[in-house]
Amino acid sequence: MKARVPRGPSNNNMLEQIQKMQEEMQRKQQELEEREYEVKAGGGLLRVVMTGKKQLKEVEIDAEIVDPDDIETLQDLIVAAVNEAVTTVEESAAREMEKITSSVQLPNLPGMPRM
Repeated sequence: MKARVPRGPSNNNMLEQIQKMQEEMQRKQQELEEREYEVKAGGGLLRVVMTGKKQLKEVEIDAEIVDPDDIETLQDLIVAAVNEAVTTVEESAAREMEKITSSVQLPNLPGMPRM
């Protein structure tokens, strides 16, 4: 009995596609790390800037929201803005990486689930 070889791109072609995808992902990762993401909270009275490496780079607080008798609200706004910035960075990276990985066409291999 002869083994059936999957039809589709040759193994070399598949390896080339995977290597190209890895190179694109590395370039994109570098690009994403260099980006800056700005998030505003409190109606724009609080602004944070975060890098693609999820490092907080800048916090700008409008004096209008600084109330010495209500520090908790300011603290909550800062936490919310930073958390939203982290989420924005992660979602942006996921979208960009999905574009790269979805472009690679791998053959259907026996016993492997389809993606």
